[in-house]
Amino acid sequence: MDRRKFLTAATVSTGAVLTGCNESNRQAIDYSKHPKKSVDTKTVNINRNKKTVIKLATSWPAHFPIMGTGVEEFAKRVKEVSGGSLEIKIYPKNTLVPALAVFDATSSGEIDAFHSGPYYWKGKNSAFSLYSGMPFGMTAEEINSWMQFGGGMELWREQYGKYNLHPFLGGNTNIQMGGWFRKPINSLKDMQGLKMRIPGLGGEVFSKMGVNPILLPAGEIYTSLERGVIDATEWVGPALDIKMGFYKVAPYYYSGWHEPGSILELTFNKHSFSKLALEHQSIIEVCTREMNANMTSKFHYENIYALQKLKELDVTLRQLPKDVTDAGKKALNEVIGELCSENKDFTEVYKSVDKHLSLSKEWSDASLGYFLNER
Repeated sequence: MDRRKFLTAATVSTGAVLTGCNESNRQAIDYSKHPKKSVDTKTVNINRNKKTVIKLATSWPAHFPIMGTGVEEFAKRVKEVSGGSLEIKIYPKNTLVPALAVFDATSSGEIDAFHSGPYYWKGKNSAFSLYSGMPFGMTAEEINSWMQFGGGMELWREQYGKYNLHPFLGGNTNIQMGGWFRKPINSLKDMQGLKMRIPGLGGEVFSKMGVNPILLPAGEIYTSLERGVIDATEWVGPALDIKMGFYKVAPYYYSGWHEPGSILELTFNKHSFSKLALEHQSIIEVCTREMNANMTSKFHYENIYALQKLKELDVTLRQLPKDVTDAGKKALNEVIGELCSENKDFTEVYKSVDKHLSLSKEWSDASLGYFLNER
């Protein structure tokens, strides 16, 4: 019997056909003979190999290590899992929209999705910075548990929804370093008047400490540091920082506490995402979870080897003086108090973060903290 006629007949007689991505895998299932396995056509979409292309812009240069390549791997996986019926077309920064214009471009529907970091959008709503984490806050594991099981994702999607956006976890940098400085920091006095590239709540806290925080996309940081436009920069960690070449112009490298676990985001235009076939929505959800896990682990893996490379480059790892750290904790309390008084959204998210962090700290101190000290 002709295969097409067989499939057509099966569709008419049963009202349900499940199709694989390859012609040879197609099967017809007669659910009238299996009453316990009925299909709810309101909740299941059959894609029938209609190809969908999604335009996704990033805030990173093409093939940028870990973050950029992580998104490329995500797009590859989506295409594989969907059998080629869903394609993510990636536009690195400035090829379709500027690096820090991806939020607005996706919100308006100019593009379908973007990959970036929530703290870049604190000017839209200060609460957004909390989704990336906060100084002295949650680690990568803690923030992921809050997002997935502690109510963080629900808050995030509710607040982003007002901008016609639907976010997913898109990676985590793990704990970040305090940054590269052109001159050594021996006391809080040395922080006064510094021009430093640092975004998010970390920037707000450093501002309270006398630093002038500046927001710059990745491609402009090295040149600004080299020319003295800025005096210091934080970026991520050894793996990416070495590739950026910061050690050549700012030789003093410090451990940090401003970003103990910063998430990255893969965010869709909410209307565009809602129109996708349900199986495509599910594929995106599964593949973003894979990307989030892989990117977090990749940062850790790359950093442990990059730290050894720093020794070969004669870079000395330093710690911020105690008066700087003490001032940072005091400044954080001031920033949190001010933002809570100004923004109900921030208050709502902070209460959720604080509750989860308080419980998590108690457990982490009793378990991981003890272990690390003993190890």
